[in-house]
Amino acid sequence: MNIIKSEFVTSSANISQCPKEELPEFAFIGRSNVGKSSLINMLTDRKALAKVSSKPGKTQLINHFIINESWYLVDLPGYGWAKVAKTEKAKWGVMIHDYLLERQNLVNLFVLVDSRLEPQKIDIEFINWLGEKQIPFAIVFTKTDKQSKNKTESNIAKYRRFLKNYWEELPPIFTTSSFKKEGRDEVLNFIEGLVTAP
Repeated sequence: MNIIKSEFVTSSANISQCPKEELPEFAFIGRSNVGKSSLINMLTDRKALAKVSSKPGKTQLINHFIINESWYLVDLPGYGWAKVAKTEKAKWGVMIHDYLLERQNLVNLFVLVDSRLEPQKIDIEFINWLGEKQIPFAIVFTKTDKQSKNKTESNIAKYRRFLKNYWEELPPIFTTSSFKKEGRDEVLNFIEGLVTAP
């Protein structure tokens, strides 16, 4: 897939404010500081489409971007250890929960995981919840440029083994580096296949 045009559309505090459910949506979520904004910018080949910050918790709303005037890329708030008030975290939880369960045109959720880390309880619990709710998703391992290829492969293999304790069939898995633009074609081709599916 070639991304010719990508534009910010709107930020929403709840799903009632989101655009009409007329186009397919692909959402991105992950723990705070997992590299979500960098990945979105890499996929769209835009330096600052999504705001990048070293401070976790930068994304606090549901952000819609229209791609090629044919589908929405949705940037969801991160979950985890962002330094915000508990009331704000609670709002994020409700916002994410409602979006994932009620948004009818959500085609796939990309769950971002830091490739450098051991399986994290918060990620596993979230992934298993998605399975229970039958929300279609894929796992995207980020920041592979921060370590050796062997270390990345070892960590992902460990993750696969861990997930097989809960899953008979694993979801699609991608490895990416926003810095090296690795995994871009694979993720975009996966989206294209779903957008053009009958």
